[in-house]
Amino acid sequence: MNHAGLRAMAVAAICVMWAGTVSAEPTFEGRKKCYNCHKSQGESWDKTLHAKAIESLKPNTRKDAKLKAKLDPKKDYTKDKDCIGCHVDGWGREGGYTIEEPDKFLTGVGCESCHGAGSDYRKLHRKAGEAFEKSQKTMARERLVEAGQDFEFAEKCHACHLNYEGSGWKGVKKPYTPFTPKVDKKYAFDFEKAVRSDKALHEHFKLDGVFTGPPLPNFHEEFQKKAKPPVKSDTGEED
Repeated sequence: MNHAGLRAMAVAAICVMWAGTVSAEPTFEGRKKCYNCHKSQGESWDKTLHAKAIESLKPNTRKDAKLKAKLDPKKDYTKDKDCIGCHVDGWGREGGYTIEEPDKFLTGVGCESCHGAGSDYRKLHRKAGEAFEKSQKTMARERLVEAGQDFEFAEKCHACHLNYEGSGWKGVKKPYTPFTPKVDKKYAFDFEKAVRSDKALHEHFKLDGVFTGPPLPNFHEEFQKKAKPPVKSDTGEED
């Protein structure tokens, strides 16, 4: 075999080896697995408007609001690919909600819509929690980021609440939300207010300190000061 052929084989082998080391994107798992360790947060979230987000897409619900937005109140928008993404977890992503095989643990705007697909960082939460309980050993929060956990929520909120022409959000793209401040002033969105609304988010509980260092949401300390005492059945930690 000539030198050119050998070089080609070597390059191909290196590419195969490199491809094998590239980790796959984290996948969505559904909030049931989150609730195993975060039962209190889950029970609190169940009472929020985000938990019921898909209900507004069903026929004959929110009739007046739909008419104002020039939508058909009789239509089943749970089957509409232009609408469903802002009412479920992981639309269009690996393991996420699908219209063809709807998973009740992916309906609503749940844990992974804010914190990111959980297949990888969920394992770290469990591992770190067990180590902390055994020997008070902590883990760098950056490892959660490497595993796919998101600590910057604003853009995810904006992607649904500000996705209309003229909103000022840089990521605006079709399909636009029909629910804009021009339709009704109540649709004006302010992340700083929304993230502090108990109608939108679950209650917060004191964290044990399993994870340390950056990154932290800018409201972390504020929420922890007001947080409820930890519940013994909750063995995980989140921000």
